[in-house]
Amino acid sequence: MAGSCSSATMAKFNVGSVLVTGSNRGIGLGLVKRFLELPNPPEWIFATTRELDGSQSKEVMELALKHPNLVVLQLDVTDPNSIKAAMQRVEEHVKGHGLNLLINNAGILWVTTMENENIETMETVYLTNTVGPLLVSQEFLPLLKKAAQQSTQTGLSCSKAAIVNMSSVAGSIKVVPVWEFEQIPSYRCSKAALNMITRCQSLEYKDYGILCTSIHPGWVKTRMGTEMALQTVKQTTQEILKLLSTFSEKENGSFVGWDGQIYPW
Repeated sequence: MAGSCSSATMAKFNVGSVLVTGSNRGIGLGLVKRFLELPNPPEWIFATTRELDGSQSKEVMELALKHPNLVVLQLDVTDPNSIKAAMQRVEEHVKGHGLNLLINNAGILWVTTMENENIETMETVYLTNTVGPLLVSQEFLPLLKKAAQQSTQTGLSCSKAAIVNMSSVAGSIKVVPVWEFEQIPSYRCSKAALNMITRCQSLEYKDYGILCTSIHPGWVKTRMGTEMALQTVKQTTQEILKLLSTFSEKENGSFVGWDGQIYPW
């Protein structure tokens, strides 16, 4: 599916506005770069980071100096006030046009085992990886609804209005991959729960014209994925954008891999 996407399809992929959480590095930053490289880049790309003036945000801040359509916003997905402030900034920029695409990418992983998992790690990881995307989606829902209402497109698509939750096959209850390599129960549980949020969103928001899906980005060479990973950020984010350009009703409420495979819950 991903590999068969033509450049013509990408040329027609026209997203008016997109917001990507956790865009200061890794997959989030990679997605921002891929959107900037599109034949028809979005009018607005909102990249969020927890700390605007931190050294980790340097690259995305420098990108914004070169691209007037890229706006870097402070957003902590665990802080409702921070989310609300970011939403208001987005609203000021889109000027009544709504937000077409929300990518809930921000996430954390703590290396834990069944033996040392505890309240702190479970709460912190769950709050960021599961509750965070729920809160961000709730806050931006009015802007997503507005984009869907204003769209002339029929059906569901990422160009019209969509919520994409960055999940992981590590959260698949059926597969539970590489258990012997890394147990990480808090991370697995948080992503399994995020997948249920995606399913709930897909049922609740379909009638508003909003597509909701979970994506497994693969094992990527990032700070979280480590250098042992199989894919580069560029490779993965290129394939994810190809996927996004093809999504329709049939992907609503699904769990899709960067490679186009449908993964089991």
